Amino acid sequence: MAYKLSKWSLASLYPGYESAELQSAFDMIEEQVTSFEGVRSKLNADMPADQFVEVLRASEETARVANKLYSFAGLSFTADTQDQAAQSLQSRVLQFLAEVENRTLFFSLWWKELDETNAKRLMEPSGDYRYYLEAMRLYKPHTLSEAEEKIVNIKNVTGSNALVNLYDSITNRYTFKMVVNGKEKEMTAAELFSYRYSTDPKVRAASYQAQFKVYAEDGPILGQMYQTRLRDWHNENVNLRKFKSAIASRNLNNDIPDEAVDALLSVARKNVGIFRRYFTMKAKHAGLKKLRRYDIYAPVAASKKTYSFDKAANMVLEAFAAFDPKVSALAKRVFDENRIDSEIRKGKRGGAFCWSVLPEMTPWVLVNYQGTGREVATLAHELGHAIHSMLASHHNTFTFQSSLPLAETASTFAEMMLIDKLLAEETDESVRRDILFKQMDDAYATIIRQSYFAMFEKQAHEMVQKNASVDELSAAYLENLKDQFGDSLELSDEFKWEWVGIPHIYHTPFYVYAYAFGQLLVLSLYKQFKAEGESFKPKYLKILSAGGSEAPEKVLSEAGINIRDPKFWQGGFDVLEKLVSELEKLPIAKKAKPKPAAKAKKVVKAKSKVVKKKK
Repeated sequence: MAYKLSKWSLASLYPGYESAELQSAFDMIEEQVTSFEGVRSKLNADMPADQFVEVLRASEETARVANKLYSFAGLSFTADTQDQAAQSLQSRVLQFLAEVENRTLFFSLWWKELDETNAKRLMEPSGDYRYYLEAMRLYKPHTLSEAEEKIVNIKNVTGSNALVNLYDSITNRYTFKMVVNGKEKEMTAAELFSYRYSTDPKVRAASYQAQFKVYAEDGPILGQMYQTRLRDWHNENVNLRKFKSAIASRNLNNDIPDEAVDALLSVARKNVGIFRRYFTMKAKHAGLKKLRRYDIYAPVAASKKTYSFDKAANMVLEAFAAFDPKVSALAKRVFDENRIDSEIRKGKRGGAFCWSVLPEMTPWVLVNYQGTGREVATLAHELGHAIHSMLASHHNTFTFQSSLPLAETASTFAEMMLIDKLLAEETDESVRRDILFKQMDDAYATIIRQSYFAMFEKQAHEMVQKNASVDELSAAYLENLKDQFGDSLELSDEFKWEWVGIPHIYHTPFYVYAYAFGQLLVLSLYKQFKAEGESFKPKYLKILSAGGSEAPEKVLSEAGINIRDPKFWQGGFDVLEKLVSELEKLPIAKKAKPKPAAKAKKVVKAKSKVVKKKK
C-alpha cells in the first residue's frame, strides 16, 4: 500500500460542525447528567456494591460521549487554529463540559470523603474501575468544598484554559521569513525548524534567529500570559488546595512520588557533564572548532538523505513487525483508518502528538512531515503512543490511558526499534554516522533539555510569586542554559526568548519531566531487551497493556524497577556515557575540516545585528 501526505478524517467522531450527530451528543450528555443527578440521594456508606458499580457505569457512559465531543473540538482546532468555527466549537464544548463536571461533582466529593472500610468494601467488586477509584481518593487532602470546586471549574473555562487557547491561536498564526538559496521565503514553524539540521552553519543560525525575531517582538506579551498562567496555578494548587509546591500537583496527577521526581532531576543535573563532553567532541566531527547553540543538532556528515512519506511509513511498520507483528498491525490501523494528519499547512498546530479518545477507537496522530530522518523517527514516536493506547484497549474509559511518565515508554521504545533497523540496513557510512550521533542528540533533547525545562519551571513559579518581570524570567532562562552547557559551546543572548516558544510549559505545567522519565526508563528496558531477546517481549507488552489501570510505580516494580532509587536513573546515564565513549573513538571524517574560529564568530555577529535591528 502506498502512503501519501494527507489530512486526517474526523468523520468517525462527527460528520461536521453543524451535523445532527454533534448536536445529539450535547443532548445525550444533558439527558445522562440529569439522570445521574438522581443518584445523589442514593449515595451512602451502606449502599450495595452492585448498585455502586452501576453508578460507575453510568458515569463512564457520560465520560465516553464527553471524550468524543471534547476530542472532536480539540482535533478540529489543532488542524486549523485559525478556523473560527473550530474556535467557537472549542469554547462551547469547554463551557458545556465544565457545567457538566459541576453537576456531577457530588459523586467524586462523596467518594473521597467515604470512610476507609466502606471504600474498600465497594472497591472489591469494582474490577477495572478499582485504580480509578483509588487514585481519586489520593486527592482527598487537596479537595475543596463543592461550591469552591464548582467555581474553580467555571473560572478555568474563561481563565487559564482560555489563556492557553489564546497562546495557541497567537503562536500558530506566526510565519517566519528566512533567506533560502538567495531568496526570502515565508514559512511555518515546522518548515523553519527543519533548517536546524542543515549542513550549513549559516542556515542553522538563520533558522533560530528567524524564530527569535518573531517571538522576541511578542515576548513581553507571551511572557505576561505565562506569568498569569503561573499565578493561576499557584492560587489554585498551592494557596487553595494546599500542595506543598507547584510541581507536587503534577506529581500527584501522574501518581509519581515526589521522591522519585526529585531523584530523577537530581541525577540529571549530576550527569550534565556527559553531554558537555558530547558537544565538545561533536564539534570536531562537524568540522567546527566549537559548537554554537545553533549547532547542537548539526549533522556530522554531509548526508542529505530524505525519505518519502510512503518510504517512512513502511520503514516504521517494518521495524515494528521485526519486534512483533501484532505491534505493526496496530500501527497500520492508524494509516488504514485515516487517523493521521501528516501534511504541512498554515494554521495547523506545529510539532507532533497522538490523541486517544476511547479504548476501542484507533487514536489520531498529528505530525508535520518533511522527509528528514528525524521526522521518520517522530512518526515512529507518535505511532508508539498509538500502539500503547491500543494495547490497553481492554480497559475502561477511565483506565486505558497511562499517566504521563509511562506514556513516553512505548513512543521512545518505538524510536529505538526504528534506529536498530536503520543501522542494520544502512550501508552509507555518512548516514550511519549521522544515525549514531542522532541518538545522542535525541538523548540530550529528551533527557537533559526536558529536565532543565522542569528546573526552569520550578524556578519560574517561585520567581513569579516574588513579582519577577518577564525580562527577569528571560535572564533566569539564559542562566539555566549556561548551567546546561557550561563552556562546551557558545551561547548567544537571543536564546533568552526560547522559553516563550515552548508550548508544554503553557499547556501542562511540569509535563516535561515525563520525557526524561520515559527516555531513561526505555534505556533500561532496551538494555534488557538486548540481553533477554524473546523472553523480554511479554514483560514489555504487559507494561504497555496495563495502560492506566495501576499506579506507575506498581507497574514498574513488577518489572523489577525502583523509580525512587537514584541508582536506577543513573543506570540510564551509564548507557549514554558508554555511547559517548564509543563515539569519541570514531575517527574524524577527512572532509570535516575545522573552520577558523574568527570566521564562525563573524557569522554569529553579523546575524545578531540583523536581530537587533529588527527589534
